Amino acid sequence: MGEKIQRLPGFRDFFPEDCAVRNYVFGKWREISRIYGFHEYDGPILEPTDLYKKKSGDEILGQLFHFDDKGERGVAMRPELTPTLARMAAARHRDYKKPLRWFGIGQFFRYEKPQKGRTREFYQLNADILGEESKEADAELIAFAIDLMLALGFNKEDFIIRLSDREAWLDFMRQESIDSSSQEYFLQTIDKIEREKDEITNEALVKIGTTRGAVQNFIDSAAESKHFSSVINNLQARGLSDYVKVDLNVVRGLAYYTGTVFEVFDTNRNMRAIAGGGRYDRLCSLISDGTADIPACGFAMGDVVITDLIKQTKSANSKLLNYLGTEDSSDAYIIIADENHRNDALSIVQLLRNNGYRVSYPLTPTKVGKQFGNAENLKSRTAVIIGSEYPKIKVKDLIQREEIEIETDQILKFIKSIKNTPPEGPLLAE
Repeated sequence: MGEKIQRLPGFRDFFPEDCAVRNYVFGKWREISRIYGFHEYDGPILEPTDLYKKKSGDEILGQLFHFDDKGERGVAMRPELTPTLARMAAARHRDYKKPLRWFGIGQFFRYEKPQKGRTREFYQLNADILGEESKEADAELIAFAIDLMLALGFNKEDFIIRLSDREAWLDFMRQESIDSSSQEYFLQTIDKIEREKDEITNEALVKIGTTRGAVQNFIDSAAESKHFSSVINNLQARGLSDYVKVDLNVVRGLAYYTGTVFEVFDTNRNMRAIAGGGRYDRLCSLISDGTADIPACGFAMGDVVITDLIKQTKSANSKLLNYLGTEDSSDAYIIIADENHRNDALSIVQLLRNNGYRVSYPLTPTKVGKQFGNAENLKSRTAVIIGSEYPKIKVKDLIQREEIEIETDQILKFIKSIKNTPPEGPLLAE
């Protein structure tokens, strides 16, 4: 016997119940994207490796699934969508009225150590606004992220938006006379400040020409910074500012960003960032070698962390379970009590399906009791019983446990009546 083939580390199987949860998350992503006037797009899963090198340099190679294809091209499975977006926008931005409001839901791949909240393949929502340089666009994306969390069933006590800005840190560097050649090292140090040991952080800051105390004072006074006033005022007008906290500890690898950055965190801080993004005004120019200079901002939310948080949060999980209960049920199960009328039963199956009802029936002759059991397992609201009395048939509400005999041509009326009646509602409509 050969060795049993196992799933690859960091990759996932999606059984039907897992797909149902994934579809719920995708559905909410699409719902809020459309409410905000975003249009869906997508790109290829395989891109030239150089596309990612342009954005992140050669160090990105350690995170890529990459190889040379049969045409001897260096290619990589996409680790994110933003470089593809920049490539696409640079190629055809003149064909679209600005600002562009685009969202994408796709599968991505990163070769890194699998751990809680991080897998080697994952799905992600990307929402971006291109062609608008004002902070109004930044605020729009933050409002989008807040409304998305609320739509998923989270409350104000469950999450917080941590808001920061690259320009604020550039102000600090000028204030402290930190040489521009140290900028990247300084920002990387700030990015690790919450995770790194104090002595290592202090040593790095002294080497650059500042102190931990100066950095902390700047972080503590950030709320008064001019860089945040327009975003906060915008969110205040929407009644959403209480979901946001100015926090300069958030950096998000600022070499990529050019202004506002933000992250969504659960208030208990049990997980890594749920979502994050910001302004990246130079990426389109970089990807297009300067031919398309398009201001842009966006954010992304992955499916792994948000799904874990939904299941761990009572209100959000309750909303998910309500959806699953609805999606997992069928509208009717056709009970074939007399095999002589199987063809008549099939005509009713087709009639109901043609009218948009979810219908199941036994594919082979089966005892009536077992058929009722199958109907219960499928969470069918209604059983339609085709027996020797045909063309008279029986319709049974499996929740109310009440049954009525009707003529075949009345079936659509009665299925609709039962479907639209609450489980605790009155008897079948006459």
